[in-house]
Amino acid sequence: MDEKNRIELEAAAFRGLVQHLQKRTDVQNIDLMSLAGFCRNCLSKWYLAAAESQDVEMDYDQARERVYGMPYGDWKSDYQTAATDEQKARYEESKPLHAEISGHT
Repeated sequence: MDEKNRIELEAAAFRGLVQHLQKRTDVQNIDLMSLAGFCRNCLSKWYLAAAESQDVEMDYDQARERVYGMPYGDWKSDYQTAATDEQKARYEESKPLHAEISGHT
């Protein structure tokens, strides 16, 4: 496979992941973090880091809007629920396995 095809396939896979996460508004970020070590915000930070590496002007809010499919504040008010004590405990236990995002917290 040549480089152009590899990049196109990776981009298509990314778009599929983003579309799936936009559809699964029932899945909370805290649960994604606890189970997979990344969430929509992490994906937004990776997207922003990629934009910055290509000198594409973008801020974190724009990156999150791309991943969430709407402004983050709207998604949060429409779909985010308060984390339970159990979710918070699982999150804390899983912290060593959370994604590393260079230059972003």
